Amino acid sequence: MAATLKDVAARAGVSRSAVSRTFTDGASVSGKMRRKVEKAAAELGYSPNVLARSLTTRRTKLIGLISNNFHNPIFLEVFDLFTRKLQERGLRPLLVNLSDETDPENSVRMLRQYSVDGVVVASSTLPPGFSKAFRDAGMPVVNSFGRYSSTPQVHVVGIDNRECGRMAARALVERGYKNVAFLGGPESATSTQDRFAGFQEEMAMHPDIAVSYSFATAYSFDAGRAEMQRLLASNPQTEAYFCGDDVLSIGVLSAVQDAGLRVPENVGLIGLNDMEMAGWQNINLTTIRQPIAQIINSSVELMVAMLDEPDRYPEARLFPCEVVERGTLRPLPT
Repeated sequence: MAATLKDVAARAGVSRSAVSRTFTDGASVSGKMRRKVEKAAAELGYSPNVLARSLTTRRTKLIGLISNNFHNPIFLEVFDLFTRKLQERGLRPLLVNLSDETDPENSVRMLRQYSVDGVVVASSTLPPGFSKAFRDAGMPVVNSFGRYSSTPQVHVVGIDNRECGRMAARALVERGYKNVAFLGGPESATSTQDRFAGFQEEMAMHPDIAVSYSFATAYSFDAGRAEMQRLLASNPQTEAYFCGDDVLSIGVLSAVQDAGLRVPENVGLIGLNDMEMAGWQNINLTTIRQPIAQIINSSVELMVAMLDEPDRYPEARLFPCEVVERGTLRPLPT
């Protein structure tokens, strides 16, 4: 049978409360007492029951980690970093799949049942009101990759998607393209809306350039490929596309190559995210790098701070992006 707290107390010759304090963060216990208890625990192979302890401390250290786009490979990187960073801070991530979910009521109810200490909404597509529903339910919440606002209702950590749209437009203008297009993700996604708005703002300054736009049904390879196949059949004159996400870009690249066209000689492409596979030799995608690691580090920092200060005033933290030059756009003129 597994060793119990009572067994450790008997082996160490101390009270059960002394053992409990030794394994409780922030509890007062002398160095001598700690060494004695830890030695006895090691000899017996004892591990404290964190679930039982949460009944006493009223803190589960569970953090709900929510996303709604498991089809996008970028979230493998996001979840890897988030789970590791939360665990490094002594917190336990509870992964929640909200694919196709638009009403937060069910999610709020479920996370209440698990008694989570906080919630991270890792999504660039859900409306701001989704994260606010958790705050209204009394849960500390951070919206990572969320929509920027100068007066946020919850903590938001991410990028300026409008500026990313402008960056992509400038990249196409600088290379001399005269017929360009925006190919975004779902039209209802806040990230799509903002990237498209920025793209339009910048292109409006260049009336000599023809601009068109369309939207894929999802941020996925299949959706990007299907939309590009439709576009090649109806509007083959477009010289270059800003695809509002790397995984869309890779689907577009596949459709272009299957049509017997070459990238960038016949069609230019620029994506957004700089996920790992964008740099693979057979893809070599020119893209806009989103600083994912910095966004996640900052999100975890905010969550830890809110666990001690739940009423912390909401703030928005934006991180700059940069164009990563690879091989899917024609080179800049020299």
